[in-house]
Amino acid sequence: MSAETKSGTVLDRMVEARRSAIDHRKRILPEAVLRIAVKKAERVRDFAGALGRDAVNVIAELKKASPSRGVIREAFDPQGLASQLERAGACALSVLTEEEFFQGSLKDMRAARAASALPVLRKDFIIDPWQVWEARAANADSFLLIVAILRDSALSELLALGRQLGMEPLVEVHTREELSRAVDAGAQLIGVNNRDLRTLDVRLDTSLELIDAMPEACIAVSESGVGSQEEIARLRAAGFDAFLVGEHLMASPDPAAALRALRGEV
Repeated sequence: MSAETKSGTVLDRMVEARRSAIDHRKRILPEAVLRIAVKKAERVRDFAGALGRDAVNVIAELKKASPSRGVIREAFDPQGLASQLERAGACALSVLTEEEFFQGSLKDMRAARAASALPVLRKDFIIDPWQVWEARAANADSFLLIVAILRDSALSELLALGRQLGMEPLVEVHTREELSRAVDAGAQLIGVNNRDLRTLDVRLDTSLELIDAMPEACIAVSESGVGSQEEIARLRAAGFDAFLVGEHLMASPDPAAALRALRGEV
């Protein structure tokens, strides 16, 4: 399996760093060991079902840092944040597990999931089936697939493995061509990332420009750059079912209050 990249972009550097880390970890923890651990993992929570409710569905993202902003939240407590955001009405959680650029970890994801009853998405650069087994062994309920870094064969293989393990992946796109590839692969949860991972620029209009090509049967998620109740209302009216919000919440002194405001409860 290989990632499809163009040399020199921010995205390329992140993917190559991840590939090196995976190669090292696979030698320490073989897939056969992860398969055994998966048999002992907790029951999968319904991530897709949480996003399809008739409500303002916000996937609250736990993220300590990012390549564009550096450290976002110094006092980063995944367990406390997960509990607070659940009480504030999050429909699901997303937790960054990439170490080098986002200062995340699987430990953070496990802690967040243990502190709430919400389904949890593993947010990472998934390029190898080994990572999917690792995610399920760590009790992830879903995981992110970024179309821009995967060939069609890899995308289909990872989708199928996720479903085999009871996890419906969130398939992320940024362009119309990537959306077409996601649909052809049979994706059921499709996220439009308003951030161009190659440049880190953010345009909320990216979601609005792609929603007309989103199949009615798919659950549509708008990701990145969402920071107000008005923006959520606009995106929801356009046809989006859920909204992944990270930096806006993590940069707030009171993430729970910020989430309630986004959901129109303040």
